[in-house]
Amino acid sequence: MRRRFKNILRHGVYRSRNGVILGVCRGFAEYFDFSVFWVRAVTLLIFLFSGFWPVAVLYFVAALVMKPEPVIPIDTSEEQEFYDSYVHSRKGAADRLKRRYRNLETRIQRLEETVTTREFDWEHRINT
Repeated sequence: MRRRFKNILRHGVYRSRNGVILGVCRGFAEYFDFSVFWVRAVTLLIFLFSGFWPVAVLYFVAALVMKPEPVIPIDTSEEQEFYDSYVHSRKGAADRLKRRYRNLETRIQRLEETVTTREFDWEHRINT
C-alpha cells in the first residue's frame, strides 16, 4: 500500500491517453485508484447540478494543466526527469538529446581514429 502512495507522490496526476474527453476523469481515477465509472458519474452529477460553465471551465483547465500520460511506463528517476523536461520544454529536451548524441559521436570518432592508425595495426600484428 505504501509503495502505491510513493508512486503517486513521485509521478503525479496524468491525463490518460485512453480517456473519453481529454482523459481527465480517467487520469484522476487512476491517480486515486477509483473506478473510472464512479469518477465520471460524480463529474456528470456535479455538471448537471452546478450548471454547464463552472464544471466545463474547471474540466478544461484541468486538461490544460495535467501532463499527458507517458507512452512508455517510467521506471527510473532519470526517465522521470527527462519526461518532465520534455513536457515543460520540448526544445530543451531535444537540445539535451542532441548534445548527448553529439558527445557519443565524438567518442566513436576518437575510437575509430585510434583503431585505424598504423601504430595500432603494427602493435596488433606484433602482439598476436
